[in-house]
Amino acid sequence: MDRDEVRRIATLARLKIPDERVPRMAAELSAVLEFVATLNRLDLRGLEPMTFAPANPPLREDELDGRRLGAEIALAGAPERDAAFFLVPPIVENVNP
Repeated sequence: MDRDEVRRIATLARLKIPDERVPRMAAELSAVLEFVATLNRLDLRGLEPMTFAPANPPLREDELDGRRLGAEIALAGAPERDAAFFLVPPIVENVNP
């Protein structure tokens, strides 16, 4: 992706990107597009489309190899927790829809 394309996309998205950041943004957007191109090469024949990812995706037993991370172990070093969940500070506060 070239600089002009980055500027055009920024204009469409109504973003202001400083001139010194345009080369980095071009490289990052190119990397995203390359990743998407690799996804397009996947053979998905015979797979049903999904509208969402399951909360607990099924794992093949042969892939687990006896390794499991339970909630207690995962949360052992958490600074704050509520039952089996990490507590984290809010990212956005006082948002009025």
